[in-house]
Amino acid sequence: MAKMFFPQYASGRDGVDLVVGESVLEHIRRISGVEIDSECNGQGKCGRDIIRIERGLECLSKMSDVEKNFLEQDRLKPNQRLACQAKVVKDTRAVEVFILSFGKYTVLTDTLQTDVELNPSVFRKGDRVLYHSGDDLGPYRGKILGLAIDVGTTTLVMQVVDLETGNNIGKPMASKNPQIGYGNDVISRIAYTRNEHGLKELQEALIDGINESLKELEKQLEVEEGQITRNIYDIVAVGNSTMRSIFFGQNVHDLGVIPYEPSSKQALARKASGLGLEVHPEAMAYGPPLIGGHAGADCLANIIATRLYQNPEVQMIIDIGTNGEVVIGNKDKIMTTSCAAGGAYEGYQTRCGVGAIEGAIIEVKIENGQVKYKTLGNKPPLGVCGSGIIDLLAELLRTNVMNKRGRIKEDYHLTDGVVISQDDINQLVMAKAGLRVEQDCLARYYGIALSEISKIYLSGAFGNYIDIGNAITIGLYPAIELNRFARFGNGALAGARDILLSREKREDAERVARMIEHKKPNEIEGDNFMYMLAERINF
Repeated sequence: MAKMFFPQYASGRDGVDLVVGESVLEHIRRISGVEIDSECNGQGKCGRDIIRIERGLECLSKMSDVEKNFLEQDRLKPNQRLACQAKVVKDTRAVEVFILSFGKYTVLTDTLQTDVELNPSVFRKGDRVLYHSGDDLGPYRGKILGLAIDVGTTTLVMQVVDLETGNNIGKPMASKNPQIGYGNDVISRIAYTRNEHGLKELQEALIDGINESLKELEKQLEVEEGQITRNIYDIVAVGNSTMRSIFFGQNVHDLGVIPYEPSSKQALARKASGLGLEVHPEAMAYGPPLIGGHAGADCLANIIATRLYQNPEVQMIIDIGTNGEVVIGNKDKIMTTSCAAGGAYEGYQTRCGVGAIEGAIIEVKIENGQVKYKTLGNKPPLGVCGSGIIDLLAELLRTNVMNKRGRIKEDYHLTDGVVISQDDINQLVMAKAGLRVEQDCLARYYGIALSEISKIYLSGAFGNYIDIGNAITIGLYPAIELNRFARFGNGALAGARDILLSREKREDAERVARMIEHKKPNEIEGDNFMYMLAERINF
């Protein structure tokens, strides 16, 4: 039988058997390590899964109406196809596919190294390794390691830690979440789990990605194969409600229907081997509790890492990613809310937008009518990512190219190929308004003015890289003194690491999760919610 090959990827060079009737996208999903952006989950709407066929074109279907439409819009070149539309019609010869290169994602791995008293759930007693419950995990073999994982919708970040010393083993490992080929948002992933084997596919893609990263770490550290993996006895995995649930193979259907709540918010503990993780056979995997709605264990990890739950002063955490979370509180009372508002600022939902990839415009300045910009890796510009979009909106506003209602007279060209349209701006201002309404409502429910909050922690890549002043200018963040903002790096990973190293932090996480009030402003405000959005669309 003939095969389909993906020469760009080591794992794709052996090929996968051609299956008549399946799309190229479906073939890609059968190979671990071969990645493609499919924001709409193969529905032919996003136009991001662009491929080039080097040979075997005659084995594929003719260009579909969807592709022809993209071709007419100059979003597809004559020698290109969409992976979701190109289907195998015969298996008589090999097909060689090149996925349009969109660069390597820059994934935030920096975390604040918090002070935590070392008291892990796995420890050495004599020549044995024990779990805190008393379970004997086997003989001591020279190391007791743990693994902290932040399962993001778009990215996957991990850190191996020595549980006897608290020291990190190597640098954090970062990659795109392999599930991105099934859709770029949680709704797409939830929808895919309704397929017969959808949940299993998504979980396996994620677990395979983790296993591959661990193998790569051993290569980087030039240690014997298995020297790290076979000594990992404990794992803490955090993520939003959907990502953490899929990691553990739990049904996520309830998160896709009203009232959008997980079927269970309890902490989870499973044998890692049962999940398919290639670590010590007796290792345990722990998932901290979920908070509510789409506010999951990653939000809880942020609260643990910032120590907000121990502070007498009222503080706030803002984490804008594919899903956005806002937290407000102190040691006595904590509230959270969540919203799916990050997509527009992560390069999705706007035609000029790209993720944090090489060639992404990350800084923008308009001087004397001329655009000056910087790109990731100093590569030719491909589009604008989150930090660049914030700068661009602020500069358009400052130079009166855009008015305070978010209107421009004509498309604005940053470069010959990178253009922002009115439709793009509409998407961005709606996302901005939604994020700001969440902040305003949460402060009001708490009974405090935003100006009275002592500190605002900015967690995640978005908060770490953007110009805070420009974010205030466009109304994304409250207009308070810059010294009250604190960039916190990857707070979710920092919190997962704390929980890995300290049984007390694990207990804190479970206790704090029970005291958090999760609010849903769109439900609380009813019809008034749309008026609030409309008010905050203006700059």
